[in-house]
Amino acid sequence: MIVLKISNASELVAAKLGDFVERLTPEFVDESTVEDLVIKRMIENLAKEGIKGEVSSIKGLDIVKNHLEVHDGFKVRNKRIF
Repeated sequence: MIVLKISNASELVAAKLGDFVERLTPEFVDESTVEDLVIKRMIENLAKEGIKGEVSSIKGLDIVKNHLEVHDGFKVRNKRIF
């Protein structure tokens, strides 16, 4: 299993769409938009290499040091099998 956490979603949205749009969109929208785009591109590239699997976007999960923390509101936001 590979875990990828995107920590600069707001900055990416601001860079691509501008600071004005970034200020108008809540941070969770930025995160989900960036996650969806990254998942799409990851699947495209992995499928080209013949790799099969699944990618999920999960809310309410963190890795702190060497421990997995599950928070209230844990939810699998998006799951894609390729």
